[in-house]
This record gives sequence, C-alpha cells and structure tokens, in this order.
Amino acid sequence: MTGDGAAPALEVRGLTAGYGGMAVVHDVTLSVGHGEIVGLLGRNGAGKTTTLMAIAGFLGKHEGEVRVDGTPLRGPAHKRSRGRVGILLEGRSVFPSLTTRQNLDLASVDPDVATEMFPELKPKLRLRAGVLSGGEQQMLALARTVGRHPSAILIDELSFGLAPTVCERLLSRLRSVAESTGAGILLVEQGVHYAAGVADRVLIMNEGLIRAEMPGAELIAREEEIERIYLGGLDDAA
Repeated sequence: MTGDGAAPALEVRGLTAGYGGMAVVHDVTLSVGHGEIVGLLGRNGAGKTTTLMAIAGFLGKHEGEVRVDGTPLRGPAHKRSRGRVGILLEGRSVFPSLTTRQNLDLASVDPDVATEMFPELKPKLRLRAGVLSGGEQQMLALARTVGRHPSAILIDELSFGLAPTVCERLLSRLRSVAESTGAGILLVEQGVHYAAGVADRVLIMNEGLIRAEMPGAELIAREEEIERIYLGGLDDAA
C-alpha cells in the first residue's frame, strides 16, 4: 500500500461520466495504493463498469481527474493501456484466432513470465486461444495484462461466467500480483464473497454514487447492510 508520502498507484477525483451527454456516475473520488486491491461493488446498473471505462479512457468527455503515480492520465484507452495502466474488461480479452504464445508476443510479454504466473498455460502455448477453456482464457488475459508491468490495473468482473474453483484460483493469483509487483488494482465485482476473499478495501456503489467504504474483512459481517445499498436503501453504511 502507499506510504511515506508516495502518490497512490491510482487516484480519481470528482469523476462524472456517462453516455450521450447523460451522466451515469457522479463525482466519484477514490484511490488505490501500491500493492492494494480495492473492490468496487454494486448491483447491475450501479455504475461500476461506467466508472472503470471512464478511468480507462473508453468514454468521451467527462469531468474530474485521473492520476497514476501522481501523474495526470489523459488520452484514449489505447494510449493509456500502453503506458502505466493495465485494463482487463469483462469477458475474454484474448485474440481467439492467435495462439497463446502469439497473444503474449503481441503484448510484448515473455511467455516464461506468463507461465510462471499460471503454469496451466505452459502446455497450451501453441494452441489457439479460442480453444482454451474460459478459465484458461481469463488466465491468459490476466497474465498478458500483468506482464506489461503497469502501476495500476483495472479489472471488470474477473469471475464472470467461471466456475467458483477457477475464480478462487484467479483471485488468489491477483492477491500475489499486488503483493509481488506493487501494482494497485481496482477490481469491479458483483459478488460479495469473491471480493471478501481478495480486497483490502471495498467501495459500494449505487445509482452512480459511492455510498459506502469498508475494509474487505468486514464484507461478510455487513452483508445485509450492503444488500440494502444494492437495493437502493438510503441509510448508507458508515
């Protein structure tokens, strides 16, 4: 985590963004320290993915500021992803017609680094990514993102469509990545239990606003409180 006066890996101030001139998220302010995993939770339509896409640069004009290591982050997504930000959006962010090795080469990621992270990929390097299982594709996507050594990593629904055992494997590796690389990770999730197992802190979002913040260790004990926020309750958590 950030300390000794160092700038956070990721800092967002007063972010307002949306689509077609209509704001979906409002005045979002958050930070992620180096080596820290911050979960962004909420039900479908709460504004989680919009927040992530605005930070990543996929949306057009918006208000607010995004900083990575204290430096303002500007420009479209393709420029941001080439710099100090890693982006892994919902779904399988791989090129299915290319082999596993070619997917890694395209991102200038050493296959040895990827297979050290996920040994399951080693015998699959010559296979087309499209024939890998959903879990293997997500491992490839995560290894390709982490292997570029970003300071901040944005991840949308890493667990989407995967079996619980695979999700636990991915999230466990994500914890190791944060600790070993010092990257700050902003993880969008819908499942409270998945976030509880990996997040240092959690932000709860509803109707485009961050309604509560709490340590990840408190998630399960405060699940009923979180459910009220998911359903639009106004008695936000302290």
